[in-house]
Amino acid sequence: MKKELSSKQCEDLLKTLKARFEKNLNRHKGFEWAKVQAKLEPNSGKLWSLNEMEQTGGEPDVVAYDKKTGEYIFCDCSAESPTGRRSLCYDDEALKSRKENKPKNSAMNMAASMGIEILTEEQYREFQKPGSFDLKTSSWVKTPADIRKLGGAIFCDRRYNTIFVYHNGAESYYAARGFRGSLRI
Repeated sequence: MKKELSSKQCEDLLKTLKARFEKNLNRHKGFEWAKVQAKLEPNSGKLWSLNEMEQTGGEPDVVAYDKKTGEYIFCDCSAESPTGRRSLCYDDEALKSRKENKPKNSAMNMAASMGIEILTEEQYREFQKPGSFDLKTSSWVKTPADIRKLGGAIFCDRRYNTIFVYHNGAESYYAARGFRGSLRI
């Protein structure tokens, strides 16, 4: 699969990202769109990944800046878990373990194919600070190896103005559970 956008697709994506950036300044106080765009434009692979996030309903936006690396961090900011990334089990091992009623993919596989990282629990909590997300859905988060080794996986949501962390068998999947990703640029 070609992981590159046409110049028209790049232009359209940059317009969409700029409009979202300007509409949600509370997510990135003190950041300037021109500096973000200057990092994006020469990065065709990252633009492709952001487009994948957009096409699957993630509504990516800048949520942080890493001073150590000089990278902007984009995250899926859709109100609910992205619609194009739901009904997925946790990872490839879980997908292979299902004997029947297999989902179409796993969250970890899909994230890797999009060139993004699934949020950790800590990132999920941080991401929730400027807004309220996943009030009706839930999102898989990166599961610690010791939990995954025992067959489990964790997911988060926000209810009662609180972030909750839960567990399920990694092979489970639900129409209201997807995953949120992040991308460093």
